[in-house]
Amino acid sequence: MTEAVALLTARLGDDALVLGQRLCQWITRAPTIEEDLALSNIALDLIGHARTLFTLAGELDGTGRSEDDFAYTRSDREFGNTLLCELPNGDFAVTIARQLAYSHYAVLYYEACADTAHPELAAVAARAATEVDYHRRHADGWTVRLGLGTAQSARRMQAGLDHVWPYIAELFDEDEVVRRMEAAGAAPSPAPLRARWEERVGEVVERAGLAVPAPRWRARGGRQGLHSEAFGPLVAELQSVYRQFPGGIW
Repeated sequence: MTEAVALLTARLGDDALVLGQRLCQWITRAPTIEEDLALSNIALDLIGHARTLFTLAGELDGTGRSEDDFAYTRSDREFGNTLLCELPNGDFAVTIARQLAYSHYAVLYYEACADTAHPELAAVAARAATEVDYHRRHADGWTVRLGLGTAQSARRMQAGLDHVWPYIAELFDEDEVVRRMEAAGAAPSPAPLRARWEERVGEVVERAGLAVPAPRWRARGGRQGLHSEAFGPLVAELQSVYRQFPGGIW
């Protein structure tokens, strides 16, 4: 069971690291200086979550791997993040739609993990839930602002939602690892949280004067290491300095 919890912890760390890396790509490119700082701070929070989760995963799986080992020495097929988190930034509205989807999920799932019987995971999740709630507020605010702004901003925000929605279902998927952990009370399944997610996100989309998309297809495979074409370059960018100077210390 400890090994399964370690795998779940690493998956959560992968989500946070990969999304944080994507947001870092907005630095110096955001629409305003204020938003440049906001996205940078959200990215730093996510990378901080990844560091803590990776350290815990290395302790639980018995390998003693460090946060750097998880981030910099694995191939892209060894990452277990959802495809949503690696989705390219697109325009600002796509990034906000991705943040809206992920942050609402993360708040709900971390809150659920904070009530589990596994003390280390519960402690990490309780802190992460509080921080991700700020990310949720940021995404909610921008969704409404763009939806109720100009005709162009509303059109682009709706297009962002439409683009992101096929990637939602994977956040709530169950597999054998998740089912085993839930049965043992070590960690919850995300599947029962989807109805609450849909309710909360639906309220934000409605306030923005937009429509909740109804995708005709759904993405899958990220948890099993099957990633998109855009993921390889992202990992290469993430690992480039470490690969060039292995063991380097600053």
